[in-house]
Amino acid sequence: MRVAETFMLPVARTGRADWPGERAAAGRGNAGGAVRVGDTVRRVAGPWTPAVHALLAHLASQDFAGSPRPLGLDEQGREVLTFLPGETVGSRLPWPSWAHDAGTLVQVARWLRGYHDAVADFVPPAGARWQMAGDWAPGLVIGHNDAAPYNAVWRAGRLAGFIDWDMAGPLSPDWDLAYAAFSWVPLHARRVVAREGFTDFAARPARLRLFLDSYGWAGPAAGFLDVVRDRIQAHVAGLRRLAAAGDPLFARIVSRGGAGDLETALAELGQVGQRL
Repeated sequence: MRVAETFMLPVARTGRADWPGERAAAGRGNAGGAVRVGDTVRRVAGPWTPAVHALLAHLASQDFAGSPRPLGLDEQGREVLTFLPGETVGSRLPWPSWAHDAGTLVQVARWLRGYHDAVADFVPPAGARWQMAGDWAPGLVIGHNDAAPYNAVWRAGRLAGFIDWDMAGPLSPDWDLAYAAFSWVPLHARRVVAREGFTDFAARPARLRLFLDSYGWAGPAAGFLDVVRDRIQAHVAGLRRLAAAGDPLFARIVSRGGAGDLETALAELGQVGQRL
């Protein structure tokens, strides 16, 4: 998960690659101390880990290939997941060209639709706890909640899947789709996405329509921007709430302008809507 930027909510706080055979898992949740051990990735578990592992086990039962498999906990109490091989964005700027390619946009939208179909019949275990969401109810799905470029794995010219599932939790499919669109079109503030290598702002309306069509969104693209706005407003409120509660990680994100960048993005959404 990306700490320095804006719409990320990193999860775990510590972790070191100091045991024999371990090395930092580059670009794979390093804010949570993720390390690679052979063909596995390990990091500090949280109260949400059992629920996330139940979700990932369900995906495995559905033969859904675009997610890691849960392997329980190791002797240190860390969660253990299979390693999803491929290239990640990591910490480099600008991002690699595939992150902004129109073909990737189509692949991500189709991946998300396939994921929502695979998880549609998943009922979380009783008492499931989630990192950033409330209780599940019929009509909701367990969304990835952070299917953004920095969590994508790219292999052999194709999207291989997504990592960093700790943000997963109950929400409507539309809200999961909204966050993915915000991240991939992209609809974030111009100053943010320009650092990441995206400057074709005039193409954003067409890219949004392509993304929604590839997912199978039935409504108008202009109306979808209202969903994005609601989703990001809730995200800003969550950032500020956690910062005000004294969480040092979220306080640092807010102090570095994370919430402000999101608010700038919200103000700029109107420019995209005028061209739809």
